[in-house]
Amino acid sequence: MSRLQESLERREFVVTGEIGPPKGVDIESTLEEASHLRGRVVAINVTDNQSSVMRIGSLGVCIRLLQEGYEPIFQVTCRDRNRLALQSDILSAYILGVRNILTLTGDHPTLGDHPQSKPVFDLDSVSLLMAITSLMEGKDLAGKELDGRPSDLFPGATVTPGADPPEPQLIKMEKKIEAGAKFFQTQAIYDPEVFEKFMNHASRFGVPILAGIVLIKSPAMARYMNENVPGVFVPDSIVKPLSEVSRKDRAKKSIELMAGLIRELKPMCQGVHIMAMGWERYVPELLNACGL
Repeated sequence: MSRLQESLERREFVVTGEIGPPKGVDIESTLEEASHLRGRVVAINVTDNQSSVMRIGSLGVCIRLLQEGYEPIFQVTCRDRNRLALQSDILSAYILGVRNILTLTGDHPTLGDHPQSKPVFDLDSVSLLMAITSLMEGKDLAGKELDGRPSDLFPGATVTPGADPPEPQLIKMEKKIEAGAKFFQTQAIYDPEVFEKFMNHASRFGVPILAGIVLIKSPAMARYMNENVPGVFVPDSIVKPLSEVSRKDRAKKSIELMAGLIRELKPMCQGVHIMAMGWERYVPELLNACGL
């Protein structure tokens, strides 16, 4: 059983982090980013060709994190691999010591740096969860018996609490749970009232939910997210204070704002998932500021 699973099953308030693999084989900066999270997060997500940009594979970086003493969460998207490769990669991850899997459908390749690449999408996040459940039970998607099963995988999924309307997200969330999701990390959320309304419905599922926080570095970043990331909205209560400070004071102001947000969200969920986007060095200060 993974430490993430143990912590969530004990009903602890859990903090997870995230790192993005580099575009190349020099991962020293990635390991440096992870070092700021050591001892402060239970597990670290490793993104899988995030935003359809080609990078080192998530699995390889997960193994390096294991070697360095971290607990990884292997992000798996359905964009680039068919069901043969997805099942094979999950079994490979298991024999190498990875237990936590986060399932994602994935962004379309036209959004990334290889727009001419052919999308696969043989499975989506729900059917990938079904595949993982089947593997854990000892059979592949073709119904063939496995020679040894990965019985203690801990699969999770994502949900967007800021989607409007929220009903489609709740319907898909329920499907993901039925398919085998044991925990959820949300897309970024910045409005506690919106999150509370979402949790009023989602809490009935009885599955741990970790609220996602992308650290806002600047007003321009906030505007970009508002214009380009569906279901995510950064309100003026965050944008305006960041606009009123100098560039050198933005990190301090951002930490102050994000800490206040986490304190408001904490009573509503079982954890937070912090996506620092290159600001991993500020994560300890942020967690100290909100008492975590």
